[in-house]
Amino acid sequence: MKNTSKPKHFTENSKPSRKENTPAPKTKKPAAKPERAAAAPSRAEKPARPAAGTPRDQREQPAGKTFKKADGKAPTKQAKGKPARPAGARDERQPALRSGQVLELQIISNNEEGFGVAIHEGTRVLIAGGLAGETVVGKITYVGRRESFANIIKLLKRSPDRAPSAACTMGKACDGCGLMQMRYPAQLAWKKEMVSRQIRRYPSLSGAAIHDVIASPSELGYRNTAKLVVAGKHSDPVIGIYRRNTHDVLEIEDCALHHPLINKVVKAAKAGIKKGKVQIYNPKSEMGLLRYLVVRVAEPGNQVMVVFVTTDQGYNEMHHLAKFIQQAVPEVAVVAQNINNSTGNVIFGHKDRSITKAQSLKAFIGDKSFNLSPHSFFQVNSGAARIIYEKVREFAHLSGKERVIDLYCGIGGISLFLADRAREVVGIEVVEAAVADATANAAMNRADNCSFEAGDAVHLIDEIGEEGGADLIVLNPPRKGCEEKVLKSVAAINPARIIYVSCSPETLARDLDILSGLGYRTLEVQPVDMFPQTVHVEDVALLEKVQDLKA
Repeated sequence: MKNTSKPKHFTENSKPSRKENTPAPKTKKPAAKPERAAAAPSRAEKPARPAAGTPRDQREQPAGKTFKKADGKAPTKQAKGKPARPAGARDERQPALRSGQVLELQIISNNEEGFGVAIHEGTRVLIAGGLAGETVVGKITYVGRRESFANIIKLLKRSPDRAPSAACTMGKACDGCGLMQMRYPAQLAWKKEMVSRQIRRYPSLSGAAIHDVIASPSELGYRNTAKLVVAGKHSDPVIGIYRRNTHDVLEIEDCALHHPLINKVVKAAKAGIKKGKVQIYNPKSEMGLLRYLVVRVAEPGNQVMVVFVTTDQGYNEMHHLAKFIQQAVPEVAVVAQNINNSTGNVIFGHKDRSITKAQSLKAFIGDKSFNLSPHSFFQVNSGAARIIYEKVREFAHLSGKERVIDLYCGIGGISLFLADRAREVVGIEVVEAAVADATANAAMNRADNCSFEAGDAVHLIDEIGEEGGADLIVLNPPRKGCEEKVLKSVAAINPARIIYVSCSPETLARDLDILSGLGYRTLEVQPVDMFPQTVHVEDVALLEKVQDLKA
């Protein structure tokens, strides 16, 4: 469930996740800017212009090209190692696409990043905002070796799955919401097909039931957390996200996925930066103060936490900016500062200080309460998180006698949902701060049968195995999934059931296949839409111990 891959639109959301702490979204798109054409050869690489009046057959020919002689016959010399072209054969090379070219394109499918896929004269073209079955007039924005990218200029044939109107006007500039152009029921069907495709790659998982995707309670405005880059100058600040694979910042002021209070804070922060002339950090010169703005909303009370990430203390500037934002947005209850003077893209540094007297927020998922500090990992969609936790509790089918291990427990969300139906719950997490939060949350919810330990997963699991094992193990790893040695240690404890919660269908399927070889059969997979409008989906999988492997 932990999304370590930032969802593409957002600095953490694109393919939400706890361990990914960089605002740049990850995709497979080429590193060059989409707007830029393929690089032209340098002057030294270009063939010299022939002198005026030189006969065509006497001009120097560029390497790799074949020209006819003056007598009209092809030259007999051929490139070393290449077979001679048969007489009368035509040149089969496809004409190259060029940036800015306008074409009519037929979209045959959508890839796993949500781009429409078209084939033009043998070249794969990815079309932002395109849907399978549509015909569009597209403009080429980037030409790569294996695939090119295009934007839609005009729709010639419209898919019935296309939403009647866009919820966001930034679709051409921001590609974080890869499915926003699609009606929501079609998004859910697309995500189920994606999950099925990954699971069915493995014959060992052929018997697993894959259920329809459970919809998010909210399709828009569901993100309760945003980590945003601050750029530009204090006279004209820009607060937003990095454009794909660049350090250019795209301004995000009215994001349709953000909780409305986040958008209010962003507007107030911009005004406060201008008024206070707060110096903004420039990564090229490594000068300036304010680097990032982190905003969190605790639901359902809708109190807000704001964290300024700066290169230095900047005491006066940050206190004045905090006061300005609190006056503009009264819901802001907590303001903190994190000092990060590194030169990389990691958001948080190691030094924190509080600007307001209050230092944490209280949030709820169902009837469970959670204390949130500036560094706490918390699900960005509280409504969908509740669905996932309840599904885990349903799959667990606890009687009150079981010992449960919650591996990668974070701040204890799943542990608390299982505690009132289990004999004992032990949470394991490598991040010590998360374990401290989980321990405090257990005390706040009077879950006396919950305990949490920080450390290496394999070592702690092996210790638990020596102490009597567990009846149920819940796995909730980051996007990269579990290491095989962790899965082997889990299987060695021999629990009757395993529940695997994942935000990556690909790594989920891989790990379920490994567990099948370790004696565990996957019974069912329940997808849950944690991130509407994006290509990401959560899954909850139930596995049981196979008593007789030969059977």
